[in-house]
Parts: sequence; structure tokens; C-alpha cells
Amino acid sequence: MLIDYPAGIVTHFEREGTAVLWDIRTHPDERRRGIGTKLFGFATNWARGRGCHSMKIETQNVNVPACRFYVKNGCVLGAVHRYGYTSVPEVAHESMLQWYLEL
Repeated sequence: MLIDYPAGIVTHFEREGTAVLWDIRTHPDERRRGIGTKLFGFATNWARGRGCHSMKIETQNVNVPACRFYVKNGCVLGAVHRYGYTSVPEVAHESMLQWYLEL
């Protein structure tokens, strides 16, 4: 299955039953209070409730705090796409990282 996201970024789904988490954000003043962890937990519960067995999460190599967050929450780095954002000039220099979580 191929989905074209509004920003022009294209991602591929490897398996049926895989939920995609596109973005979690908290205001900088509200970070380190467990809000992101609660949102992530809500997303994983939502996916499980719909029969998904895994979750795919995308972030960028320049977002080190997000990478640490996903590792802390049990995700495994599954792919690095150096040219994943070539169609989006303002972020074309970034690499796409794809994380996976078994639910």
C-alpha cells in the first residue's frame, strides 16, 4: 500500500496490521512531564484496539530527543532513508528514520 501524505512525503507499509504514528508534539514549556508518554500510550492502545500488531513511526535524524523518546518506549530503528525528504526542499537535508514497535 502506498500513501501520499499532504507534505509530499511518501511512505510504504510493509505489512497489513501496521499502524502509522506520524507525529507527537508537546509544547516546549510542557516537556518532561510525561505528556508525550501518555500520548504514545494512547496511540498504541488505539492501534491494538483496532487489531494492529505493530506500529511504524517516522522521525528525522536531526530530532535526537524524539529518537531517544522512541527508544525509551521500546521502539527499534528499522530503516534509514537518506533521501526520504528530497521532495520537500526545506527538509531535504534531513534523513528519514523509521522506527517500529511490536504491539
